[in-house]
Amino acid sequence: MRMHPPFFMKFSSSFFFGLTLVLDCSVLAADRLEVTPTTMDTVVVSSTLLGRTLFDQAQPVSILSGDALRLKLQPTLGDTLASTPGVSSSYFGPAAGRPIIRGLDGDRIRILQNGVNTVDASATSGDHALSFDPVNLEKIEVIRGPATLFYGANAIGGVVNVIDGRIPEERIEQTIRGQVAGRYGSVNTERGGAFTLEGGVGNFAWHLEGYKAATQDLSIPGYARSAQLRAAQPLPNGEQEAYGFLPNSNLRTEGLSGGATSFWDGGFFGASYSGYHANYGTVAEPNVTIDMEQRRLDLRGAFFHPSPVIKTIKYRMGIANYTHTEFEGTTAGTVFKNQGYDGRIEVLHEKLGALEGGLGFQSERSQFSALGDEAFLPPVETRSNAIFVFEEVAVLPLLFQFGLRYDHIQADASEAPGFGPARSRVFNNLSGSIGAIYNPSMSYAIALSGSYSQRAPTYQELYANGPHIATDTFQIGDAGLAVEQAVSLDLSLRKKAGRVTGSISVFATRFQNFIGQFATGAVAEGLPVYVYRSSAAEFFGGEMEATIHLLQPIEVDAKVEGKSVVRGAWPLQNLDIELKADYVNATDTVNQTPLPRIPPFRGSMALAYGRGRWGARVESQWVARQGRTAEFEFPTASFYLVNASLSYRLISGPIEWDAFVKATNITNQEARLSTSFLKDIAPLGGRGVVFGLKASF
Repeated sequence: MRMHPPFFMKFSSSFFFGLTLVLDCSVLAADRLEVTPTTMDTVVVSSTLLGRTLFDQAQPVSILSGDALRLKLQPTLGDTLASTPGVSSSYFGPAAGRPIIRGLDGDRIRILQNGVNTVDASATSGDHALSFDPVNLEKIEVIRGPATLFYGANAIGGVVNVIDGRIPEERIEQTIRGQVAGRYGSVNTERGGAFTLEGGVGNFAWHLEGYKAATQDLSIPGYARSAQLRAAQPLPNGEQEAYGFLPNSNLRTEGLSGGATSFWDGGFFGASYSGYHANYGTVAEPNVTIDMEQRRLDLRGAFFHPSPVIKTIKYRMGIANYTHTEFEGTTAGTVFKNQGYDGRIEVLHEKLGALEGGLGFQSERSQFSALGDEAFLPPVETRSNAIFVFEEVAVLPLLFQFGLRYDHIQADASEAPGFGPARSRVFNNLSGSIGAIYNPSMSYAIALSGSYSQRAPTYQELYANGPHIATDTFQIGDAGLAVEQAVSLDLSLRKKAGRVTGSISVFATRFQNFIGQFATGAVAEGLPVYVYRSSAAEFFGGEMEATIHLLQPIEVDAKVEGKSVVRGAWPLQNLDIELKADYVNATDTVNQTPLPRIPPFRGSMALAYGRGRWGARVESQWVARQGRTAEFEFPTASFYLVNASLSYRLISGPIEWDAFVKATNITNQEARLSTSFLKDIAPLGGRGVVFGLKASF
C-alpha cells in the first residue's frame, strides 16, 4: 500500500505533540514493609515469544499487578485498565466493559487468558461481558499497537493478556499457602469476596480459587440521560427521568476454578478447569438482563532443552463452552452460544550465531450461534490456522526484532430463516513487523517499530441482519467486506533511572478497508439502524507516563550479562509525583469525517507517599471535551475526577494483613465516556468509598 506524505507529516507532528503531553506512572507508592524498586528491567512480559523486559520491547507495553492492581480493580477489565496510558473502556454500564486501545475496540483488541483466547462473545457486542472476573488476577499485560504477529490477525489494535496463576508453572515449596479478600463499595453497594489456596509436594503443585460478588444499581450524580439527549428526545408524557441512579445496572458474578501441575527435570504439564456465572442488567433497555455462564478447560506445558538446537517447546490450549441468554423481563429471548478452542505451540531455538527467536503454530475454532425470534446472526463456524516466526539480532548498542505470520481463516454461515442460504468466506492473511531498540546509555532506550497487518472481517461484520434488543440497535452486516489492512509506525523513548523515570510513545496507523459500525439515522422495527461498512482511516496520537522521585532517584551503575543493576535500595519513605496523558485522533479519510466513539485527550497527576507500612495517594484526572464526533453522534462534555486512597499492611504471626480505603469521584462530577455506545444514557458512578481487606498466609 502506497504511503502518502501527509501520513508521515501527521506522524511527525504527533511526536512533537507528544513532547508536550503530561506523563504517567501506574505503580502504587509502596504500602509494604520493605520497599524495593520496580524498574523496566525487572518486569518480564510473558505475552511475547522471548519474555523480554519492558525496557527491551519494540512496542509499548504496560503491566498492572500487585498493589496497583488491587487499588484499580473494578468489576470489568475495561474499567480496571481505564487509567492505563492509551487504554479506555467501552463501558456498556458498570457490568460490561472491554478495553479500547488507542481508539480501537471490539475484535481488533485480543483479550487473552494466559496467552489463549477467552472463547466467549464479548467482542461481538458491547453489552456482552467478558467471561471472567478480574478479582483474582495476578497480572495484566497490555501491548499497545498491532500484535498480529503472535496472537492472530484480529490483534490489529493490541493485546490484553491476563495472568491468573490457575496452572502453576513453577514448583511451590509450601504445603499450603493462600489469601482471602473482601471488598465493599458504597456507590453501587458492592459486596464481594475471593479466596486463593495453593501448595506443593515434591514435583506436584495445585491451585484452587473462587469468588463471588454482587452490586445494586449504580449511584450517579444527576440524570441518567444527558442534557443534550433530554432536549433532543424528551420522554413521553407520564414517564419520569431517572435521577440519582442508573436503572438496570446491577450485577451478580461467581466463579470457581482448580488446577494442578506435574514437574520433571525437563519440563512440566498442567491443567485447570473453571466455571464462571454472571447475571447483569444491560442498561440500554430497562427490563433486559443477561444470564451468562462458561465452562473452560485449560492445558499448558513445556519441554526444556529437548535437543541441542531447541531451547524450549511451549504449548497451551483453552477449550470452552459459553452460553448467555438475554431475558426481557422473565421471558427468555435470544440465546448466544459459542463453543471452541484456541491452541498454540511455540518452539524457541538456541542462539544461532546472532539470531535468537523461534517459530510457532496456532489453531482456533469457534462455533457461534444466536437462537431466538430476535437473533441478529445466523449460526457461524469460524476456523483459523496460522504459522509465525520471530527473531532477534543484537548488534550492540542496537537490538533488532522482526517477524512474519500467515493466517488461513474460513467463516461458514449456515442457512437460517431471515439470513438466506449458507455462505462461506475464506481469507489468507499475511502480517509482518520489524523493530529496533537503541540504548544510547544504560538509562535510556529508543524503540522504533513498524508493521503491516491484515484482519479478516468477523462473522458479525459479515452476516449480522436484525434487531439486537439488549443494545437497542438494528445491525446490518456486509457479506462482501474485504480484508482490513493497516500500516503502523510506533516510536518510544524510555528512561529507567534518575530523578524522573518513564516513557513517551507516539504512533500513526493508516488503514485500508477499515471496517466500522456506523449509525445511519434510519429506524427499523423501532430501533436505530447501524451498518458495518469499510472505508479508509488514519489514527495518530501518543501516550506518556513518568514518575518524579522527590526523595531519591533510581540509580543504575553497572550491567551484568546485559541486565541493568540497580544500586542500593529504595528508602523506607518515598514521595513521588506520577503524571500521565494520552491522545488519539481518528479520521475517515474517504469522507474526511471523525470516526465514532474515539477517546479525547486525557491527563492526570497523582501524589503518592509511602512510609513503612503506610501508603497514601491522591490523584486527579481531566478528560477533555470530545467535539470531533461522527454523524448522528452527540459531543461529550469534559470532566474532572478526584480520587484518594490510604493503605496499611500489618504482619501478625503467620498472617499478613492488607487493608485499604479508597474515595472515588470525591467532587461528585458527572462523567460520560465518549467511547461508550451508552454515553448519553449511562454516566460513570458518583461519589463513593471502597473498603478492602486481604489476609495472606
